[in-house]
Amino acid sequence: MKLLRIGSVGQEVPAILDAAGTLRDARSWVGDWQGAALDPARLAELASRDASALPRIGRSARIGCPVAGVGKFIGIGLNYADHAAEAGMPIPKEPVVFMKTTSCIVGPNDDVPLPTLQGKLSAKTDWEAELGVVIGRTAKHVSEADALGFVAGYCVVNDVSEREYQLERGPTWDRGKGCDGFGPVGPWLVTADEVPNPQALQVWLDLNGHPAQRGSTATMIFGVAQLVSYLSDLFTLHPGDIITTGTPPGVGMGMKPAPRYLRRGDVMTLGITGLGVQRQAVI
Repeated sequence: MKLLRIGSVGQEVPAILDAAGTLRDARSWVGDWQGAALDPARLAELASRDASALPRIGRSARIGCPVAGVGKFIGIGLNYADHAAEAGMPIPKEPVVFMKTTSCIVGPNDDVPLPTLQGKLSAKTDWEAELGVVIGRTAKHVSEADALGFVAGYCVVNDVSEREYQLERGPTWDRGKGCDGFGPVGPWLVTADEVPNPQALQVWLDLNGHPAQRGSTATMIFGVAQLVSYLSDLFTLHPGDIITTGTPPGVGMGMKPAPRYLRRGDVMTLGITGLGVQRQAVI
């Protein structure tokens, strides 16, 4: 299934994109796409129903983040060897973990504002197309062999990052990762049963219609099962938590002969095989 949330900011309702590509209002099935509704067993039960009986929603409606009530938005850095190389950083021996604020989460086609710090407008905001993993069951100390059974599904994430804040203002990355609008998620959450191998997906991003990022989740240093297992040792993962799993090469910071960062009027278009496409204008 493809799960969405449709409506204006703060007024989103749960929806389904059916097999014919029609948006359906799912409020008669679930209160929202959060908590127990994301359990893989619950999703399997819903998938057995006839979605075509649900009311239609117009395709012009705004799409929000497909998950409500996100408790943790967990980032993984330098998880593609070729991206680590373009950043001039060593390949990590363990996952590089940081947190994005949940307040940065926006819909997949919402505008991305350049942040301002101490009165100065950002000059180093960057793009990062990534595979998002949404947890469906409470996970603590789970094995790699069992880890994918705790996943509700997968989605596209743009891990927008301000490189000055991230790398030049102290030892932690978080300040450059959670600015308002820095977490476009969606357009939909594709349930795990429709993604048999999360390590076989193509990831791409175009800037103003020109190719920027091209990569495959096959080249991740730490795969989805490893990440879920590792993170579940660090802290309990709850339904609705989002893990954004790292980005392939082609980010602005790594461009040659000089970095190329986002400016007002830029448009990012990005997607992942089978998981949909995002589009954001920079304001």
